[in-house]
Amino acid sequence: MKKYNFNAGPSILPDAALEAAAKAIIDFDGTGLSLLSISHRTKEFEGVLEEAKSLFRELLNIPDNYSIYFVGGGASTQFFHIPANFLKTKAGYVNTGVWSKKAIKEA
Repeated sequence: MKKYNFNAGPSILPDAALEAAAKAIIDFDGTGLSLLSISHRTKEFEGVLEEAKSLFRELLNIPDNYSIYFVGGGASTQFFHIPANFLKTKAGYVNTGVWSKKAIKEA
């Protein structure tokens, strides 16, 4: 019987996606290199990012005048990353509970 993960964090992926990822980890797009071994500055990896951005725009109906950023860390890490990288002067926060308290503290 197949197991399903309904917890927070990563969820299960379709077998086809897992198989494609496994293949790319060994030999990405016929380059002879692993997807995990190529630089994020190569034209091959830039293609991965552009496709991901395009799919996000399509799936979530994100307009072209919005930027899409891929950042490391989990959701709580973004409480620091977003203000550190984008805040120029000050921000306003509405304290609505546990998560907003964490965001305010980190910012």
